[in-house]
Amino acid sequence: MGLDNYIEFAMKNLLRNPIIDILRAINISKMLVQSNFIKRSVGYSPFQILLHFVYMLVMNKRQSVFVRQSTNAYCKDTYYRFTKDSRYNWRKLLLLSCVALIKKIEPLQKSSEHRLLIIDDTVEPKRGKLIEGGCRSIYSNKEKKCVSGVNIVSLNYADAHSTFQLDFSLKTNDSRRLQTSDFTTDVHHKSNAHKRRVESTSGKNALATQMLSRALDYGIKADYLLVDSWYAKPSFIKESIELGMPVIARVPNNALIWNFMGKHKTIDSIYNSLKDAKRTYSGKHGKISFTYFDAVVEHKTVGKCKLVFLHTGKELLVFISTDATLSGKQILDIYKKRWNIEQGYKDLRAYFGFKAEENRIYEALIGRITLSMFTYNILSYINRISYKPKTLGELFRDLECEL
Repeated sequence: MGLDNYIEFAMKNLLRNPIIDILRAINISKMLVQSNFIKRSVGYSPFQILLHFVYMLVMNKRQSVFVRQSTNAYCKDTYYRFTKDSRYNWRKLLLLSCVALIKKIEPLQKSSEHRLLIIDDTVEPKRGKLIEGGCRSIYSNKEKKCVSGVNIVSLNYADAHSTFQLDFSLKTNDSRRLQTSDFTTDVHHKSNAHKRRVESTSGKNALATQMLSRALDYGIKADYLLVDSWYAKPSFIKESIELGMPVIARVPNNALIWNFMGKHKTIDSIYNSLKDAKRTYSGKHGKISFTYFDAVVEHKTVGKCKLVFLHTGKELLVFISTDATLSGKQILDIYKKRWNIEQGYKDLRAYFGFKAEENRIYEALIGRITLSMFTYNILSYINRISYKPKTLGELFRDLECEL
């Protein structure tokens, strides 16, 4: 029995797990063709190689270990060629598959639950001097210092029960090890690879706006966009509003960035003028007790918005909502869900081979990050439709045992 036939037989009769059923339900073969994953005159089907990668990640095997230990694995060069092909549109594949999965869970969503888009970035250490897209010095909040690595800006979709990885971009800074011109001349200027390479020099806010616009164009529906203080700039919030997406964000207490209309213009002056006049509310998050109050203000760029001033006793945190009809408590409760994207990064590192790409080529880096996020979305969907939902780690271990 040939390898392809054996895989088909195993998928139908031996591997009693929901992964292949979900891929068929969302018509992954059609999505691969739409994303230019087309089998050439020789070689294996992109669907079969994609399936190998999904199983490889679920079984928590590095690519080199999978090739060495599996009798049914393809040659290692097959996987390398697949991830670094400049013709493949990895972004479109991730978006199409994620949109299809989200549409399938829409009947499970309650009208009282908020659907959220979350934008954030993470730094993944990579020390290789010849890694395309790598930088010598990027500040990592996780490490609390500057490290060599890649900066990944990503867009997530979250509701009350699930999180999905929608899109991402790699961001380089002035410390990049290779200039963009050094690794763009060897690919065609109209190829998908060239577009991904060139966009790496854009600013984080520009990348975030582009990702938001793409997601909405693909049919994603959400109630609010959540961002942290890095992205909470008036120009970015205005662009999001123009795209039809209300924003809830933590605001940096910086008079150069945020200057409001009226008698009291800065965040500090607004807080000091209202702290004794406004009714305050109390709350607790873990071991931290806090008080807060809200106020409606006017901004020249953003327009009418609501600020929530939260004081922990040591620190003043300020949040903004472009939807002024929300109460202060609602704004805080919604913003808490921004943690979903941080938890998503942790799960990607722990279970899905995030940052484990064994190749210095830019397209291979994009391909492996996409495959990690693609597999994450599949398991997140499986967990959502399960009769007994588990943590993603528990589900991961169960599927690993099944495979």
